[in-house]
Amino acid sequence: MGKANENNPAKRCRREMTVAHIREREGAATVEVAFLESARFYRLLPDNPARDAMLKRLRDAMKTREVLKIDTASPDSDVIDGIS
Repeated sequence: MGKANENNPAKRCRREMTVAHIREREGAATVEVAFLESARFYRLLPDNPARDAMLKRLRDAMKTREVLKIDTASPDSDVIDGIS
């Protein structure tokens, strides 16, 4: 799902958000992330090649309250495709 609009940046969505909580459940491959600016949980999928680097960035940003630019494939997507 997260790669549908990878080649069409015009349809991608980027939001500035602050990490509120990271939920890592034992035995679950998907990490869920809550942001202060959104009522829903976003997902970081295990098949994303940058997953480990993004998870570290999310953890660091949660500690420092840094605002991150979160990329998703569309406004309706809850899958984190990138962080800048």
